[in-house]
Amino acid sequence: MAKSISGHVIVCGYGLVGQKVVEVLVERNIRFIAIDTDPKKIELLRQLGIDAIEGDATHSKTLREASIETARAIAIVLDDDAKNLFSVLTARDINKKIFISARANDEFVREKLIEAGADYVVMPQRVASKEILKELTKGSV
Repeated sequence: MAKSISGHVIVCGYGLVGQKVVEVLVERNIRFIAIDTDPKKIELLRQLGIDAIEGDATHSKTLREASIETARAIAIVLDDDAKNLFSVLTARDINKKIFISARANDEFVREKLIEAGADYVVMPQRVASKEILKELTKGSV
């Protein structure tokens, strides 16, 4: 399916963060492939006309099926920090040049993701907290 694709983005995980990433990629007409372990999510993505692979992003076989060798970027946004870390290690091992963006829920894991080869790490809870605080403190200073 995805073997002839190149210059695309791979999105690992179609949870809350992954859904937002997919939404933006669709809006910007950027070619991508989504990966998730949940067959229901994969079916939904396919019904929406999105290339999707049912599989585990920590496995090199799954990443290769998504043509990671020719991808330009990968967003690793699983709900599990350990799986994100392992996926970063696997992705970097296969494609030394790919841009890796990853999600972390913990500062310690954030540092480990960078050590493992992630180029950019986001902590959704931290971003959300800052936005909430910004709104709460508007006009109070």
